[in-house]
Amino acid sequence: MKQRRALGERIGNLRTAAHYSQESFAEAIGISRRTLQRIESGDGDPRYGDLLRIAAALEQDMAALTKAGTP
Repeated sequence: MKQRRALGERIGNLRTAAHYSQESFAEAIGISRRTLQRIESGDGDPRYGDLLRIAAALEQDMAALTKAGTP
């Protein structure tokens, strides 16, 4: 749970820094806003394909995005 919450927080912070709203980001990566909310809150596990699209949209390496302890 702790790692899932940390991943969600990283995604949310990077999304905000990239000036995306949850709605516009979810649309850009092809998931629902509710799914993105669950991922960012740590309540949901993102699918592998979702993580790939999230990393690409945020211009992040997926390994860095998912690495524990990464800001």
